[in-house]
Amino acid sequence: MGTATRRKPHLLLVAAVALVSSSAWSSALGSPTTFGPVFEDQPLSVLFPEESTEEQVLLACRARASPPATYRWKMNGTEMKLEPGSRHQLVGGNLVIMNPTKAQDAGVYQCLASNPVGTVVSREAILRFGFLQEFSKEERDPVKTHEGWGVMLPCNPPAHYPGLSYRWLLNEFPNFIPTDGRHFVSQTTGNLYIARTNASDLGNYSCLATSHMDFSTKSVFSKFAQLNLAAEDTRLFAPSIKARFPAETYALVGQQVTLECFAFGNPVPRIKWRKVDGSLSPQWTTAEPTLQIPSVSFEDEGTYECEAENSKGRDTVQGRIIVQAQPEWLKVISDTEADIGSNLRWGCAAAGKPRPTVRWLRNGEPLASQNRVEVLAGDLRFSKLSLEDSGMYQCVAENKHGTIYASAELAVNSAPDSRLNPVKAKGTEILVNSSRPGAQPPQGTVLPVILLLCPTLLLVWYATKITLAPSSADINLGDNLTLQCHASHDPTMDLTFTWTLDDFPIDFDKPGGHYRRTNVKETIGDLTILNAQLRHGGKYTCMAQTVVDSASKEATVLVRGPPGPPGGVVVRDIGDTTIQLSWSRGFDNHSPIAKYTLQARTPPAGKWKQVRTNPANIEGNAETAQVLGLTPWMDYEFRVIASNILGTGEPSGPSSKIRTKEAAPSVAPSGLSGGGGAPGELIVSWTPMSREYQNGDGFGYLLSFRRQGSTHWQTARVPGADAQYFVYSNESVRPYTPFEVKIRSYNRRGEGPESLTALVYSAEEEPRVAPTKVWAKGVSSSEMNVTWEPVQQDMNGILLGYEIRYWKAGDKEAAADRVRTAGLDTSARVSGLHPNTKYHVTVRAYNRAGTGPASPSANATTMKPPPRRPPGNISWTFSSSSLSIKWDPVVPFRNESAVTGYKMLYQNDLHLTPTLHLTSKNWIEIPVPEDIGHALVQIRTTGPGGDGIPAEVHIVRNGGTSMMVENLAVRPAPHPGAIVSHSVAMLILIGSLEL
Repeated sequence: MGTATRRKPHLLLVAAVALVSSSAWSSALGSPTTFGPVFEDQPLSVLFPEESTEEQVLLACRARASPPATYRWKMNGTEMKLEPGSRHQLVGGNLVIMNPTKAQDAGVYQCLASNPVGTVVSREAILRFGFLQEFSKEERDPVKTHEGWGVMLPCNPPAHYPGLSYRWLLNEFPNFIPTDGRHFVSQTTGNLYIARTNASDLGNYSCLATSHMDFSTKSVFSKFAQLNLAAEDTRLFAPSIKARFPAETYALVGQQVTLECFAFGNPVPRIKWRKVDGSLSPQWTTAEPTLQIPSVSFEDEGTYECEAENSKGRDTVQGRIIVQAQPEWLKVISDTEADIGSNLRWGCAAAGKPRPTVRWLRNGEPLASQNRVEVLAGDLRFSKLSLEDSGMYQCVAENKHGTIYASAELAVNSAPDSRLNPVKAKGTEILVNSSRPGAQPPQGTVLPVILLLCPTLLLVWYATKITLAPSSADINLGDNLTLQCHASHDPTMDLTFTWTLDDFPIDFDKPGGHYRRTNVKETIGDLTILNAQLRHGGKYTCMAQTVVDSASKEATVLVRGPPGPPGGVVVRDIGDTTIQLSWSRGFDNHSPIAKYTLQARTPPAGKWKQVRTNPANIEGNAETAQVLGLTPWMDYEFRVIASNILGTGEPSGPSSKIRTKEAAPSVAPSGLSGGGGAPGELIVSWTPMSREYQNGDGFGYLLSFRRQGSTHWQTARVPGADAQYFVYSNESVRPYTPFEVKIRSYNRRGEGPESLTALVYSAEEEPRVAPTKVWAKGVSSSEMNVTWEPVQQDMNGILLGYEIRYWKAGDKEAAADRVRTAGLDTSARVSGLHPNTKYHVTVRAYNRAGTGPASPSANATTMKPPPRRPPGNISWTFSSSSLSIKWDPVVPFRNESAVTGYKMLYQNDLHLTPTLHLTSKNWIEIPVPEDIGHALVQIRTTGPGGDGIPAEVHIVRNGGTSMMVENLAVRPAPHPGAIVSHSVAMLILIGSLEL
C-alpha cells in the first residue's frame, strides 16, 4: 500500500498556551496501599477441535490487587476442586485443563479473584468442542430430470460443530462447480441448485464440506451422486424460487447479514433485491443470488424482497430482518469511599435489545434487598453505612445476547474526615470532588493552561490528522485481521496511537492476548487481531494523539459464529406416533441458519436423541416440522438445535412435557417358554413388556394354548404389565405333555400382534423305573467304582442323570451320602471314603421332578491305606550319562496295603517340567545329560491302597557317590532357585500321574 500524499498542514493556533502535568499534584493524593481486585485479563471462550493434537486448554485470569489476589474457578456454576496432580491446574490465576474431553470439560467457566477487600467474578467463558464426522458410506441414489428443467442435489452434511463451508465437485477433484447465474451452492444447507440443466451438467457430483476451527481445518467428501438427463424439454418456464431466505432473520447490531435467493426457470431468471420499506445501501453486496449487509444497524431493520424474473414471468419472496443488540453500558459504578453512618446511592444503566435486566453481586455472591440495603434493578441504596458494607460490588447487565460486568470497590471509613479522604481513582471512571480542600486532577491528566507572558505570544503547530483510516471488515471465527491506521502530525512532537473496542481501551500487554500492534514507524499504528473470537466484534476506534491535539477514526468488525438457541418451542397436533413442533428463530450470529435438528427425550432421565421429521431435512427458514416415529402413550420433551455454515448452536430450552395418544400394542411379547410345576400343571412364562411398548393403559396379556395335535385353542387373559407367567392346572394333563403356546398383549385400545408359536411341556413326574445290575468295587483306600445298567426314557419327563447313594455297613440308609452324574453315564468313581471300610450302594435315575425308585443295593470294601512312611536311606550315584538312585524298601504293617512298586518324580535345573518314573524294585537308573548340576527327586510307595507319603531329596553332582538320609522335619536349603519354586508343582503332578 502506497504512502499517503503529504497535504498542506492544518494549523492549530493556541494563544499563550503552556502545558502542565498533573504529576505536580500527585503528592496531594498519595497512593493507596490496599485495594480490591481489578481484572486485567479475563477468560475467553474457546472452541477446541476434538481431533486436535494440542494437549491443554488455557483460560486466562489475572487481577491487579493489593494485597495480591487469590483465585478460584467455577464450572457450570459449581466451584472446581483444583488438586495437585489432577487434570485441572491453577497456574497463577490461569486455569489449565490437561487432555480436555467434551464429556468432562465442555461447559461455562468463571474466574473468581479475591483478597481481604473482597471478591469479583469474571465474565463467562464457554469451552466448546468442534468436530466434523465423515459423510455416510451409503451409495447415493441417482438424480434424474429432463434437460432444460431445474434440479437440486442435496448435500446432507455429516454431524459437525461449528458450521461448514460448501463446494461441489463434478466427476473428479479439483473440478469444482463454478458460481454463476445458472449454478448456486447454498452456504446455509450445502445444497447445489441448477436453474436450468443442459448437456454439460451430466455427470457425478460430490459435496465437499469444510470445517474451519481454531488452528484446525478439515474437509470431507460425500459419495458421488449421478445426475441423469432425460430428453430435452424446450418449453419456457416462469421462475420458481427454490432457495429461500427465512421469513424472519435475527441479527445483532454490527453483524453481517446474508440473505440467499435462487430460482429455477427457463430462461435462467435474474435476481433483484429491494427493501420494501426503504432503500438499499450502495455499500451492500447485492450480487445474485445473495444480499449481504456487512454491518447491520437498527436502520437496516425492515422487510426485504427477492424477485426472480425472466421472459415468462416473475416470482418473489419476502422476509424481515429484525435487529437486536447485546448489552452496552450507559452508566457504570466507580470506586467510592464513604463515611460510616452515611447514606450511599449507586446506579448503573445499560442499553440493549431486548432490554437488559440488571442484577448486583457483592464479593461474587448475589445481592438482594435486606436490612439497610435496597436493590431496585439498576439502583443500589445503602442506609447508614457500616464497616461490613465494605467490599467489591459488581453490576451485571444481561440479555439473551450477552452479559457485561461493571466492578467497583466500596470503602467505608471508620473516622470521617472529608479533607483527608479524596475519592480514589482506580477504575475507568474518575471522580474528583473539587469542593474538597486539596482535591486535584488524577495523575497523568494533561490540561491546557493559558499564561500571559507577553502582550501577545502566538504558537503554531501542525494539526494531527488520520491519513489512512481503518476499514470495516467481516470475518469468521478464528480468522486474522489487520486494521490499518496511519497519521500525520507536527514533527516537533511525539505521536502515540491508542485503540478502543466499543469505547473500552485495548490491553496489548495481556499475556496470550489476541491483539498486536505495529511499531515499525511512529506514524503507523496498525492493529492486528489474531484468531478472532465472537467477542472481538464491535466498534474499533483508532486515536492518534500528541500533547496538544488528537484525531480518531472508527471501523466496525463483524465476527460470525454459530447460531443461538431457538426459542418458543411449542408442541401441537399430538397424535399416537406424531406431533407438530413449532419454534421461533434464535439469533443467527451474522450467518444465516442452514438447518434445524429436532431432538426428543423421555423424562425424567432419558437422553436427548435426534428424531425423524417431515420434511426429513429442515431448512433454515422453517419454523415448524412434524416429528415422526414416536411411541404411543409415552411422555416426551422436545428441543430444537440450529446450525449454520459456522457450526451447530446451543439447543433451545425443552418444550413442556406432553404424552402421545394411546394406540393398540404394536409389538408381540418375547421370551415365551415354560415348564416345571406340580403334577397336572402347565406353566407358561414370558418377558414382561417395558413401558415403551405398552402403548396405552389397561395393559395385559392374552395367552392361547393347546395340546400338540389338537385343533382347539384355549385362551387365558392375564391382566397387568408386570405379569410374567400363567399356571394352567387340570388333573387331565399328563406328565410332560407338549403344548403349543402363543401370546399377544392388549390394552384398552385393542390387541397387538401375536407371537410365534412355542412348544412348552407340562410338569414332569419322577422316573418310575430303577437301574439294574448295580456293581461296586473298592479301587483304593478312599475310592470305589460303581457301574449299572441304564433305564429307558419314560413319558414322565427327560432323564437328567443318576444319583448314587452310599453308606457304611451298620449305618442307616437315611444317613447316606449322595453324588449325581452330570449326564447319562452308567459308571462313576466315588471318592472321599474311609479306608478298609464296607459300604452299601444304591443307584436311582432323576429328572427335574426328582429321583425315581432305588436299585437293589450292592456292596464294596475300600482297600487298606498305603504305608504312612516314606522311603528312607536314599543314595545316588552319577555317571557320565545316567543317575542311579537306591533306597530302603518300605515294609507295610498289617493294617496297611501291600507295596507293589515305587513312583519317582524327577526334575532338573534345565527342564522344569517333572517326569514320572515307575519301578517295582527299590532302585532305579535313569539317563541324564552330562551338564546337569542339580536335580529334585520325590519317591513314594504305590499299591492297591494308593500312593504313600513322598520322600524328597535335592541331588548335587559332585563326581562321586553320595547318600542322604532325608530328614522330613528339617530339609537342607536347595541351591537352585528354579527347583525350589517348582517343588510344590511336583507334589501336585504326582497326584495327577498316579497309576
